[in-house]
Amino acid sequence: MNQAIAVPTYNDEVVRKFVIAASFWGIVGFSVGILIAFQLAYPVLNLDLEWTSFGRLRPVHTSAVVFAFGGNILIGSSLYIVQRTSRVTLFGGPTLANMVFWGYQIFIVMAALGYVLGVTQSKEYAEPEWYADIWLTVIWVMYLVVFAGTLVTRKESHIYVANWFFLAFIITVAMLHIVNNVALPVSWMGAKSYIAWAGVRDAMTQWWYGHNAVGFFLTAGFLGMMYYFIPKQANRPVYSYRLSVIHFWAITFLYVWAGPHHLHYTALPDWAQTLGMTFSIMLWMPSWGGMINGIMTLSGAWDKLRTDPVLRFLVTSVGFYGMSTFEGPLMAIKVVNSLSHYTDWTIGHVHSAALGWNALVSFGALYFLVPKLWNRERLYSLRLANLHFWFATMGIVLYITSMWISGIMQGLMWRTYDALGFLQYSFIETVEAMHPYYVIRATGGVLFLIGALIMVYNLWMTAHGKTRDEEPIALAPSASSAGN
Repeated sequence: MNQAIAVPTYNDEVVRKFVIAASFWGIVGFSVGILIAFQLAYPVLNLDLEWTSFGRLRPVHTSAVVFAFGGNILIGSSLYIVQRTSRVTLFGGPTLANMVFWGYQIFIVMAALGYVLGVTQSKEYAEPEWYADIWLTVIWVMYLVVFAGTLVTRKESHIYVANWFFLAFIITVAMLHIVNNVALPVSWMGAKSYIAWAGVRDAMTQWWYGHNAVGFFLTAGFLGMMYYFIPKQANRPVYSYRLSVIHFWAITFLYVWAGPHHLHYTALPDWAQTLGMTFSIMLWMPSWGGMINGIMTLSGAWDKLRTDPVLRFLVTSVGFYGMSTFEGPLMAIKVVNSLSHYTDWTIGHVHSAALGWNALVSFGALYFLVPKLWNRERLYSLRLANLHFWFATMGIVLYITSMWISGIMQGLMWRTYDALGFLQYSFIETVEAMHPYYVIRATGGVLFLIGALIMVYNLWMTAHGKTRDEEPIALAPSASSAGN
């Protein structure tokens, strides 16, 4: 006689909170990004106020989109996925999970206030001061306990590959955060501190941190999302589980060595620069292996891309992942880097990954999660989701193409000499030449923000149980067949 398998009770309340927070901080981060983009095109928008200057708002934008928007969707989706793939509720109960959520939101506010008020360490990305670093360390350890504890108490013998990527993301980011932010406070009652590293050692430590934050926060964590949401949305198994394992171990080993490519032609020893370049080129293969695995998961289900905008977000993001992981190793080659470094080409590269890969896969995850978490049959409107996709895509294309053109133009103008051997262009001439491309970039950002606002409206209406009168299209397997 067949016995019904008991369905575990999952802690979805905290996941809902992370989804709401990610949506909110995403709008904040995109809005600040548009403001600083227009500030570069029209400096008068700095308003001659220190709190609204580009130098103060730029790290607000960076941290808001990476750690606030990206961090919330990463933590939220990882807690959703680890429960489903382990068939147990979160370790530590609702209390510990809620402490992680609220503690992380407090850290975001602490960091943002520090940026605006100018209370930051003298680091490349204006790191938050020591008190915020300690707070984040405590919260991150709690997050590790919740995630790892859930894996330890799992009822499935196998650890699904997405959880390996999430675990690598959590552990490596903890290591990077602690080493890069080692500092000595001036006083326990003051906000300022002295960093432990100095000179070229600080630069190397910073870029070991910076590139591996890309590698494990913005790559490994989001690959964990890819390996869960694309198979679920397409209702297909992962194309090659063996390839996913190779992808994981190759990425994990190779990424940690690539940081020195940010320091070509600096005081860093030449052997270290060459090492970083070599490992960056080696990263090409496993990165494209992961891209192929994600895209080929749609084998036998390609027709769904015509009718399912959620799947379109997810698969397009993998395409951008492949493009940016081709461009990154290319730019790490010294002769190419001599042209691209310090130019807007780097900005275009960063945003092709951040907007095309990280944001699009996050949007797909949000569209997947909200109907599940609020127990709705489908999204409020697939047409609005489709409209969002095209606004986002047009915004990304305007952004990255303008920065590619601007950056290559910058690099060529900076290295052009006249017949007497003097620089042909002054620095201000290069800035003037970039103006129209800065306007195009800001316009692309506006389109991207409009798309995000459409998404928030769509998700809000979905959570409230509303549906538009349009032809229904199944977004994913039913709750009964997909394990919710």
